[in-house]
Amino acid sequence: MKIVLLGYMGSGKSTVGKQLAKNTGMKLVDLDHEIERKENLKIPEIFAVKGEIYFRKKESEVLLEQLNEEENAIISLGGGTPCYGNNMKIALEASESVIYLKVSIPGLVQRLSKEKELRPLIKNIPDEELPEFIGKHLFERNIFYNQANLVIECDGKSPEQISEEIESRLV
Repeated sequence: MKIVLLGYMGSGKSTVGKQLAKNTGMKLVDLDHEIERKENLKIPEIFAVKGEIYFRKKESEVLLEQLNEEENAIISLGGGTPCYGNNMKIALEASESVIYLKVSIPGLVQRLSKEKELRPLIKNIPDEELPEFIGKHLFERNIFYNQANLVIECDGKSPEQISEEIESRLV
């Protein structure tokens, strides 16, 4: 069984993925970490040295590799992964469940404002401009995110609650 988690940065893909893996005994694959391991570079370094087009091609390649492996796995995508190439179509065709971890704009602002320094995409955006930036990004990405088989509303829920909801809806 393959479960794919997607959503905007800060939506909890990695955290919920870890909890879900712990609860189900399935392997967790963080796509960004897998790309970094294969390239021996951090994502920002890949962008800087090899460019975004190279990164997006590598991202699609690694996603396909992970989906084609036979073992059970939870695959946590990068926030932009579903929006490039055929990645969303590939994920939907090659996995049993594609799950969108949906968080409201205020929820994302609250989560991301605490960790802006760790997020290159938003690190230089003033706090007062963050809601508009996230809103525009979500508007662009929702056409992809909303193709998921399952949408989980995550505001006000712990990773444990979200994981339990996913498990109950997969049965």
